[in-house]
Amino acid sequence: MSKFIFSLLIICMTSSIWGQEDQQQKLEERKAQIQREIRENEALLQETKKKEKSVTNIIVIQASKIKLKEKLINTTEKQTKLLSNDMYVNQLQINRLNRELEILKEDYAAMIVKSYKSRSEQSRAMFLLSSENFLQAYKRAQYMKQYASYRKTQGVEIKDKSEELTVFNGKLVVQKTAKQKLIEENEKERLALQKEKQEQEILVNSIKKDKKKIIAEIKKKQQETRAIDQKIERLIREAIAEANRKAAEANRRAAEANRKASPSNTKIPTKEAVVAETKAIESSSKIVLTAEGKIIADNFKANKGRLPWPVEKGSVYSAYGEHPHPEFKTLTIKNSGVDIETDRGANARAVFGGIVTSVMVFSPVNTAVMIQHGDFFTVYQNLSSVSVSKGDKVSIKQTIGRVRTNGDTGKTIIKFTISQNTTYSNPSGWLYNM
Repeated sequence: MSKFIFSLLIICMTSSIWGQEDQQQKLEERKAQIQREIRENEALLQETKKKEKSVTNIIVIQASKIKLKEKLINTTEKQTKLLSNDMYVNQLQINRLNRELEILKEDYAAMIVKSYKSRSEQSRAMFLLSSENFLQAYKRAQYMKQYASYRKTQGVEIKDKSEELTVFNGKLVVQKTAKQKLIEENEKERLALQKEKQEQEILVNSIKKDKKKIIAEIKKKQQETRAIDQKIERLIREAIAEANRKAAEANRRAAEANRKASPSNTKIPTKEAVVAETKAIESSSKIVLTAEGKIIADNFKANKGRLPWPVEKGSVYSAYGEHPHPEFKTLTIKNSGVDIETDRGANARAVFGGIVTSVMVFSPVNTAVMIQHGDFFTVYQNLSSVSVSKGDKVSIKQTIGRVRTNGDTGKTIIKFTISQNTTYSNPSGWLYNM
């Protein structure tokens, strides 16, 4: 019974070995996959180091690579553990075989000694002749035959056990070599991981060191943006004053012509009343629309939500109003319009028909165009070149310039604003499908 239980235990242990071999194969495949991903990340990191000036992007890829290396180390540790388990099971088999072989050798040695003592033919003959009867002699002859056969079987079993022991010892040697290789691989990866983390720390520290400088630059750009907004507002007010001056002059001339053409008994506004009305028009902070201007403004307003984008293709980079900075969340930026990222070399286009009231050059690489639509104004900033001039009439979707591509970031972004007189509106409510 104990032999049956022992055999059952050996079968279970063998099944366990097969299961562990399957696990080992899966882990080997997983390790190969992780190593491929590490190589891909390494290539991407090298490419980013060459092409990108932003340290942040390098840190993100570096962090991904560090995680993959940690997974690789973890997988190798699992492989080492499984191999240790296999080695433990094989060592148990070797111990069992050594014990069985020792017992067999002892039995065989005792048998040989006994056989040696009764080795002569005379002794065997006397053993048979000393039988009391024929049956006993027959049984003794059978015993001697079985004894010789058992000796032969014992010898064969000793040989088989020795060969089996050699096989298991060979397996153990291979496993020990494989385990040592895994341990060396793991140590190599640990050193590489330590180096990666040190590089990561250097990069992070460089960002921390430069963060104040970066934030200062962002704040400086915000101040420049506010200054540009103020300049645009001043130009809008000048455009309003100019439009109202022309409207006042037209009103004065019309009143004077009516007074000359009307009969003496016709009631017409006094000269003083005309002067007062003219002054009121000239001093208004909003455009006093003429009949034609009112039609344009009404048409513009009627197309709210259906106006085309100021570029053919694009996506919102920075929305209207106050919101956190895209990269530095602790900073709040205020946008009077919407920033739209588009393709390199993209053209800016008018979102509605109107008159160019101003072409503003803020720097050698930043020009803006302002278009009037009744009492509405649209402004297109961050143009590298323009194809219209002040006083030009433009139609919907007409090209007015080319959007500038930033040499540092590589981004092509246009800033677009809409205002009624000097009151800004959220462009997302005006542009189609924004």
